[in-house]
Amino acid sequence: MPAAAKRVPKKALPASVPGGAAKNPHLAKAAARRDAILDAALDEFSARGFAAARLDDVAKRAGVAKGTIYLYFDDKESLFQELIRAKMTPVVGALEHAFAADLPLRAIVDQAIEVFLREVYGTKRKQVMRLIISEGPRFPAIAEFYYREVLSRLLKSVRGLLRHAVGRGDLTDDTLIRFPQLLGAPAVIAIVWTGLFDRFEPLDVRAMLRGYFDRLLSARKSS
Repeated sequence: MPAAAKRVPKKALPASVPGGAAKNPHLAKAAARRDAILDAALDEFSARGFAAARLDDVAKRAGVAKGTIYLYFDDKESLFQELIRAKMTPVVGALEHAFAADLPLRAIVDQAIEVFLREVYGTKRKQVMRLIISEGPRFPAIAEFYYREVLSRLLKSVRGLLRHAVGRGDLTDDTLIRFPQLLGAPAVIAIVWTGLFDRFEPLDVRAMLRGYFDRLLSARKSS
């Protein structure tokens, strides 16, 4: 690490400054710089992949010195991990909130579809999912981190929702509880398709998701 890049405690540089930014301009500036580094890292990892991405280029994209990155992140892997956490944790929280609602299963699914479209598919967060798909097999630690921080939380929440749905008769068997991955499959298809083939055959993602769940949930209820 360059000598100029003096380490400071990472906890002193929060990920966000809720409500107190105006009262503490220093913390607000630090949080904004950290967010700029994360945004630049997402662009750089997306363009080059994890292995080829260099912190020098992340710094250039963010408009900071390379040493500044080390004030916030220990290395490239920790930067990638924090990118996952910062970008995806709000989505996980929104979906957990939707899954906990006391509503019919189909109404909850419709809410989850809109969260996905608004918070993932319609934003750069979909690049995080593409990175996990492309980089996870070569870098198992990245896949493990994503599973722990994102997927395990979603699977737990979905299983709770589905058990409740079975208990009140919205579903008649436990197939989806055993295989909740079926609920996430069309979202993955949408991310992959639009990244590779959308220019040839644009995909109406909202219509696809609604059609998929119409068939899946009606089949499970009537079986």
